[in-house]
Amino acid sequence: MSTAAYVFDAYGTLFDVHAAVRRHAERAGPDYQIFSEMWRAKQLEYSWVRTLMGAYRDFWSLTEEALDYTFERFPGVDRKLRADLLAAYWTLDCYPEVPAVLKDIKAHGAKVAILSNGSPLMLAAAVKNAALETVIDDVFSVDALGLYKTAPAVYEIVTTTYRLYPDAVSFQSSNRWDAAGAKKFGFRTVWVNRSRMPDEYRDFPPDLILPSLESL
Repeated sequence: MSTAAYVFDAYGTLFDVHAAVRRHAERAGPDYQIFSEMWRAKQLEYSWVRTLMGAYRDFWSLTEEALDYTFERFPGVDRKLRADLLAAYWTLDCYPEVPAVLKDIKAHGAKVAILSNGSPLMLAAAVKNAALETVIDDVFSVDALGLYKTAPAVYEIVTTTYRLYPDAVSFQSSNRWDAAGAKKFGFRTVWVNRSRMPDEYRDFPPDLILPSLESL
């Protein structure tokens, strides 16, 4: 079956989640990289735990809570940075190859969409900041369900909306756990291994592994 839709995770795949802290690296100090990594790790952890508990809160709330926790873990980082870091998260940089790749896919007639844990307002701001409005057909947020990835119902948003079988969808994510969830659902999956991480979830292997989206 040909690929009818290319669906992309947003954070870490299209948009650089560490751009917010990097912009304020000098003020954050020498721990800025591990500070950013913990912020991201807790943000994701909260999404998984709340889905398991059935206690959904939107992704922006989790982003704020994760940042507050990270400040507690790194007391040397000035808490006055909080507002600036949160503001920067609304305008994260997209990776340099993203606009050209999406335009090329769009030119070949396939659907181009985002499927993300992000809240609708967060995603709209990121797409607008990257000037991707004309190449992205749809932005799907888990907020419509009150569940986070890797719940199968999240991936089903795409197949239900587009009336496609799962294997007509190519799903791209830089998060290995997300690629595994999509593979389990039945999507053809591309793991964008930007950080050169070792493989996990080997019983749900991606169909393709790339260092970036450039050669998609």
